[in-house]
Amino acid sequence: MTVLINDLPPPERPAAAEMPFPRERRPGPERRPQRGAPRTDRPRKRDVSGWVILDKGVGMTSTHAVAVVKRLFNAKKAGHAGTLDPLASGILPIALGEATKTVPFVMDGRKAYRFTVAWGTETDTDDGEGRPVATSDARPAREAVEAALPNFLGAIEQVPPRYSAIKIQGERAYDLARDGEVVELAARPVQIDRLAVVEHDADHTVIEAECGKGTYVRALARDLGRMLGCYGHVSALRRTRVGPFTEADSCAVDTLDAENPEANLTRLHPVETALDGVPSTAVSRDMALRLMRGQSVILRGRDAPVGGKIFATCGGILVAVGDVERGELVPHRVFHLGGAANRPS
Repeated sequence: MTVLINDLPPPERPAAAEMPFPRERRPGPERRPQRGAPRTDRPRKRDVSGWVILDKGVGMTSTHAVAVVKRLFNAKKAGHAGTLDPLASGILPIALGEATKTVPFVMDGRKAYRFTVAWGTETDTDDGEGRPVATSDARPAREAVEAALPNFLGAIEQVPPRYSAIKIQGERAYDLARDGEVVELAARPVQIDRLAVVEHDADHTVIEAECGKGTYVRALARDLGRMLGCYGHVSALRRTRVGPFTEADSCAVDTLDAENPEANLTRLHPVETALDGVPSTAVSRDMALRLMRGQSVILRGRDAPVGGKIFATCGGILVAVGDVERGELVPHRVFHLGGAANRPS
C-alpha cells in the first residue's frame, strides 16, 4: 500500500480552552489598522517547496533575483545555489521552502560556462566594468590560445579576483578593494575539467568551460592573458549548467505569471532533483516517522545499502537525507513535504 506523507497522523495537540461566554463587540467607529500592521490585501505566504531554475538576465543581482522569484511564487522561504555576477547571465538555481535544505548538494556540483575574453586589456575587476591596469597591442592567434588551455586543466591553484565575495578578516574583498585598500588573496585549489575554444577573432575568443566549485572564470581569463603576453578580461559570461540543472530546465523572469502564483507551479522542479547522483531507498511509514523525528533507522533487506550518503522516500515523497553507518541510516536533513503547493501540475 502506498502511503503519502500527508496521510501520516499529525502530532497530538492539547484541546483549546472554551470560553463560557463569547465577548460581544460594542458598536463604534471603524478601527483603522495600526501603523506597521500587516496588510490584509496581500496574499499570505505559503509553504511551497521545490527548485526554480532561473535564466538570469544581465544587470540583475542574484539577491534581487531570489526576491523576485520568492514574490512570484508567494513563497515563505527562498535562497540560491551559487552567486552569479550582475554582468553574467544564465543558470541561477533558486530553492524554495524545503528545497533550501538541499542547496549544498547543488553548490558542490559541476558547473559549465560560456565566456568571451577581450584581449589587450587587464582590468582591476577582471571584467569589463573595471579600470584598466595593463594593456598590450599584441593579440593571440587561435592556435596559441588552444595551446595554452591545457595549462589550466585538472587540479590547479588559482588566485581569486580582488573584486570577489571572499572574506578577509570578516570583510568582503570587493568592499576592501572599493575602499582603495590593496587586496592580496591567496591561491586556492580548483578543478577545471574542460576548456574549448568555440569562436575566435582578432580581439576576442569565446571559450566553454566545465569546472568545480570555487572556480573564477574572470581569474581564468586574467591568467590566460598573462600567459599569452597580451592581457585579457571577461567581456561576456553565461552559466549554462549548475549541478543537475541545465538551460533546458530554466525559465526567464518574464515567463512567470505576476498575477497568479498557482500558474507558476509548472516551473517548479521537485526538491529531490538536487540529489541527482545520490542513491535512494524506500522506507516504511513507521521508519519515515522515526526519520522525521531525527531518529535513525535500521535498513534491512538484501539490497539495503551498507554505507555512504543516501536519501529516503516514503510513498514517493522525500523524507530525509543522511549517511548509512553499519546498516543504520542516520538522518542529517529531514523534510516535511506534500500538498499541491509542492507538486507541479
